[in-house]
Amino acid sequence: MNEQQLIEEIQESKIITILRGLDEQALVKTVEAMAKGGIRFAEVTFSATGEPSDETVAEYIRVLASRFAGRVHIGAGTVLTERQVALAANAGAEFIISPDTNPEIIRKTKSLGLVSIPGAFTPSEATAANRVGADFIKLFPNSEVKISYLKALAVPLSHIRFLAVGGVNDENLPEYLAAGAKGVGIATGIVNKKLIAAGDFEGITALAEKYVRAASI
Repeated sequence: MNEQQLIEEIQESKIITILRGLDEQALVKTVEAMAKGGIRFAEVTFSATGEPSDETVAEYIRVLASRFAGRVHIGAGTVLTERQVALAANAGAEFIISPDTNPEIIRKTKSLGLVSIPGAFTPSEATAANRVGADFIKLFPNSEVKISYLKALAVPLSHIRFLAVGGVNDENLPEYLAAGAKGVGIATGIVNKKLIAAGDFEGITALAEKYVRAASI
């Protein structure tokens, strides 16, 4: 799948789940459960502290990308270095998500043929990232502002595809889409650590189904 096709599919699916702090076995079971619930995109996050190591996270991405090829698109999150971009790309990641706007990360991502999703909070950051080649802008931390802030950005910056990340739940998800978001990032709303620890992956599937329904309203 080329970059443009992936961009279109992200906008159709509307949900990217965020996988953080899970070991390989839990990741596989969680992604399987989410896939059953209709989730098509998931990011595995790197750790800014180095625990687990970048190499370990890349191996997680490799395992998921191979196992769920054709079912779930796997990307990398919390990408802060060009080395992490390369590791993720070599492991089979299809998109790169960062919490900040770093032109070098965006350029590296695009040079490797991946979809670029840097984080930005202000109009200046969003437009700067867009000019360098970002495909989407992750509005982050979205949880700290009202939904009206997204609309205030999306109307004048209608050429930019915004994703709302943080503060989105199954009840307000339709409001974010109506305000101009092309999609959302969901962490604990679907990737519920208590359910995972209890081995209740049917519960994860049910949460995924709930969010997929909300995104289709």
